[in-house]
Amino acid sequence: MSPVTPPRIAIFSDNTGWHEKRLLRAFARRNADARVVSLRDCRFGAAAKSGMFLPGFEDTLPEAAMVRAVPDGTFEEVSFRLDILHALGDLGCVVYNPARAIERTVDKAMTSQLLGRFDIPTPPYWVCESEDAARAIAAGEMRAGHRLVQKPLFGNCGRGLLLVDAPDRLPPREQVEGIYYLQRFVEQPGPGGRDWRVFVISGQAVAAMERVSGNWITNRARGGQCLPAVLTEELRDLAERSAAATGTFYTGVDIIRDADGRYLVLEVNGVPAWRGLQSVHPVDIAELLADDLLRRLNTDRQSSAARQARDGNRR
Repeated sequence: MSPVTPPRIAIFSDNTGWHEKRLLRAFARRNADARVVSLRDCRFGAAAKSGMFLPGFEDTLPEAAMVRAVPDGTFEEVSFRLDILHALGDLGCVVYNPARAIERTVDKAMTSQLLGRFDIPTPPYWVCESEDAARAIAAGEMRAGHRLVQKPLFGNCGRGLLLVDAPDRLPPREQVEGIYYLQRFVEQPGPGGRDWRVFVISGQAVAAMERVSGNWITNRARGGQCLPAVLTEELRDLAERSAAATGTFYTGVDIIRDADGRYLVLEVNGVPAWRGLQSVHPVDIAELLADDLLRRLNTDRQSSAARQARDGNRR
């Protein structure tokens, strides 16, 4: 009986940092051959049998790919990097998260539209290209006593957020890359900000943390403090429904509670970090992710073997 070949896994990231080291360790413990690869270094070309070239996988493409980061860049650069993920999926590689799920979550307009379509509570939002339309929206919200948050359409870690409390505070169009994404600011009792990050793997919420800050921006990267949190049924339900709506295999869902006690989903992250969550949670998140990816790969292998057997019997 021939030995089982260790699965070959690409971890897409631009560096081998804290997250990548934990993933490499988790895959190694499961006898998987995982390597860190930058999407910047991948390419298409007729010289390769598959039409693709991935550093470290010159002879055979990986059987699975863990997407830890899609680097920022021009529209063309980001589109090409997503093309790589799409092509890998089309060639039978288990891409974790799939390119379509990343497209849905990296674009805040698409995420908000999906949440609304699936009746998941989220703050009112507006997306438009016109500066005049954006200023009219802001003026209407101000008259109603609301503030707005201007967010980059593509952005993470709390970068580029602007609190708008007057129509003339809205930035000019060239400063928002031609697209206004405006979300009603969620007023909370007390000073500062407070929200939750719920981590979902394979449709199940597995861990949660509370983020608090003296500022309204609670991201850990912006100075927010991470605290242990009880994963209540309401938090669990909202996070799991958000993961299903966006088609993510794993995700971090940001949830806030307003002054009336209602929970609202702020964002769904398709390439979430979990260092802050790991600092307050006993379960090793990287181990859970490795188990889920390998389970999906094993299921895919079994399905492929079954199809080959059926095709052989028909001949």
